[in-house]
Amino acid sequence: MPEFDRQLQNLSSAGYEIPPATVLRPLRDKASGNFILVIPADPAQAVAHTTLAGKSKPGRIDRNFKPGEPKNFVPVVEVPKAKAYLVFDVDRGEEYRNVRPEDAVAAITARGRSPLTIEEGLALITHHPEMLEKNKCFMLAGSRCGDRRVPALWISEGAPKLGWCWAGNPHTWLGTASAASRLG
Repeated sequence: MPEFDRQLQNLSSAGYEIPPATVLRPLRDKASGNFILVIPADPAQAVAHTTLAGKSKPGRIDRNFKPGEPKNFVPVVEVPKAKAYLVFDVDRGEEYRNVRPEDAVAAITARGRSPLTIEEGLALITHHPEMLEKNKCFMLAGSRCGDRRVPALWISEGAPKLGWCWAGNPHTWLGTASAASRLG
């Protein structure tokens, strides 16, 4: 499948550790429709390999994170325990702009969907940088660190930025991204 191969090449070019063919082959066979190939990686390294569509300035971590802290944001949703997996029917959650993340997550799960994790959001903009647009950025409420912070991806100084917002605060420019399903 050409799209699977394109995404695999994106991750390889970005320095991700590529799993063996025995892990990837079954995923390639099941990849169809709107999917994102995810290979779990350190968020600080992954964001550094993202750019905005048509730009070259690398993404970065927001200054409000302590050094190494993005790794402490772990999935609070069920994700495959695999070296690579697929996420299907991704939506950046524009309808949840100006909605508190905790309310957005309740609505997302009521629809049988699941909020994206940090790793999934970074994979999304690695494969589809056009998904991160001015005033159409998104929270990654599928990852948390045990407090009220919700990670998010937005644009700052002409590049992607991984930061966080408070769970109870709505933002007019941040939706809450979600997926229909995951397959490992």
